[in-house]
Amino acid sequence: MGEGSVGGTPLRVARDAVIRFLLDAQHLAHGGARGPGTAPTPPAVLREIRHLEGVQIDPVSVVERNQHLVLAARLPGYLPEMLGELLRRRRVFEYWANAACVLPVEDYPIFEGTRRRYRARLAPDLTALRPVVRRIFADIDAHGPLTARAFVSDHRVRGAWDLGDPKTKATSHALSLLLKTGDILVVKRRGLERYFDLPERAVPAALMRRARAISAHDADALLLEKYLRAYRLFDAGDPRFGWRAMPAGARDQTLRRLVRAGRVVPLLIDGVGRQYFVRAGDVDDLRRHERPAGAQTVREDDPPMRFLAPLDNLLWRRSRLRDLFRFEYTWEVYLPPRKRRYGHYAMPILFGDRLIGRLDPHLDREARRLVIRLLHLEPGIRPTGRLRRVLREALESFARFHGAAGLDIGRTVPPGLRL
Repeated sequence: MGEGSVGGTPLRVARDAVIRFLLDAQHLAHGGARGPGTAPTPPAVLREIRHLEGVQIDPVSVVERNQHLVLAARLPGYLPEMLGELLRRRRVFEYWANAACVLPVEDYPIFEGTRRRYRARLAPDLTALRPVVRRIFADIDAHGPLTARAFVSDHRVRGAWDLGDPKTKATSHALSLLLKTGDILVVKRRGLERYFDLPERAVPAALMRRARAISAHDADALLLEKYLRAYRLFDAGDPRFGWRAMPAGARDQTLRRLVRAGRVVPLLIDGVGRQYFVRAGDVDDLRRHERPAGAQTVREDDPPMRFLAPLDNLLWRRSRLRDLFRFEYTWEVYLPPRKRRYGHYAMPILFGDRLIGRLDPHLDREARRLVIRLLHLEPGIRPTGRLRRVLREALESFARFHGAAGLDIGRTVPPGLRL
């Protein structure tokens, strides 16, 4: 059965049906997360975060930040301040899932197993910083939410990004550790600045009581269910299966148990060697996306075109992109410039149910212009008049979302691609 084979009679399904199912589940299919003509609101944004199970946060701001790009791709008319309002109103919280993510606040208890593991692992580091930690707690308790800048410290330690001499402020390092242990939370963002508060003041009391009472085993079981809902199509090759560090043998054993219990169904996807799985409750939906041989769906309107953020939920498993979409993607932001092929912030272009290329955007905030440094179509994608028109409209919409007054397109592949 290929990599990560797990027992159970697999359900045979066509690759294009799996693609349609996955895009629909990710609210990236035709129509997206909502119907036309309805403006998004903070409650609609919260519903979308709940549906996706979480949205990854990243501080890189070449254009708008990842979390806002993910939501804007699914909710036309979305504004970043909507997410900010949800955070301020304590309807969402930030914690580690796929990575640092914004999550519905009702999920706070099910991350208790993760918090306890961090507390055990980071206890020696926090003990070494005990005077700093005491001061942080005292200042936040006395003054309310504070930013990292509010804590002045001449003491330097070796932080996560320090390769040589210690360069990180002791207070900043302590804040980073306390976020992982759950002893502080981000309650507001202003630009790149985060405001930290105590969880007792940021999380509803009933959820705090549940978090204290829940066992690590029960929390991890609920976290695994959340992971399966988030991915919808998953495999045993993910080293952070269930959003935990899990050895390969434990991943296989977990999937076998879920298959035996009838909660997960193995798939045999035509043309795909890797073993994938879906939740049993999603099988009917998956079958709904299958088409009889020779059948075609006729649409008078154009399929949607979306630009996917580098950390979009659909891209969380790069091997899944290769297997299903035949699309190779690496986020090149951390590569040296000479090693970049597609650019600093290259974003995949989804057109209907195909990944047809990528663009490398840059927002010139001072000049209020969106600059497309590279617009690259995949081999075999013909730049028809229809495709060029839809692409131009999508780029203009992307520029408006960023508040840009103009749009500049630099290098294109194929050369001379005119929009």
